[in-house]
Amino acid sequence: MREQGTGLRAQLVAVGVELVAARGAQALSLREIARAAGVSHGAPRRYFPTHVSLLSAIAREGFAELAGRAAEAFEAGEDGQEGASPREQVAALCRIYLDFARTNGGMFELMFRHDLLRSGHLGLRETSLPLFGLFVDCVARVRSRPGGVAPQVVASALWANLHGIAQLWGWGSLQLALGTDDVEPLLRRVLDAHLGPDIR
Repeated sequence: MREQGTGLRAQLVAVGVELVAARGAQALSLREIARAAGVSHGAPRRYFPTHVSLLSAIAREGFAELAGRAAEAFEAGEDGQEGASPREQVAALCRIYLDFARTNGGMFELMFRHDLLRSGHLGLRETSLPLFGLFVDCVARVRSRPGGVAPQVVASALWANLHGIAQLWGWGSLQLALGTDDVEPLLRRVLDAHLGPDIR
């Protein structure tokens, strides 16, 4: 049972996070969120005037969790070791990103829904920018990166590639194509394609 002091707004968001984890983004109707929260189906409208605004609040929780995972990894260094190179930092971010997509598929799908990002509710698009900025900063410091290409362009291409991997991996397509459940060899090729060969 939820703490009595928890506000309805926070409760609705928390219930939405639980629903998307258990049943995927398709479970997030206003009626279903209200039912799971134990309130009338009209109650969410007091805090979220539209369905999109409630979904945006839930998606913000996903961005916060993903950013938190990245921050923890960078505080500890890749694999808990200090002094990781910029390329190792990019690789660590990629692994965090792909692991989040694998273990939080419903939330990952919700976070990048175009209608939510376009809506501007709660500054959802801006919420994703610090994590992307971290990608850009790490890419900018990679010495083997092909010259003449702006770090933002390289980071964008890498980010798009990661989304493709996450989607195809979630469908099971890449496992069939590769004949393995290990994404690491594919990630190494992706890093080489976008950052140039690993120079030790």
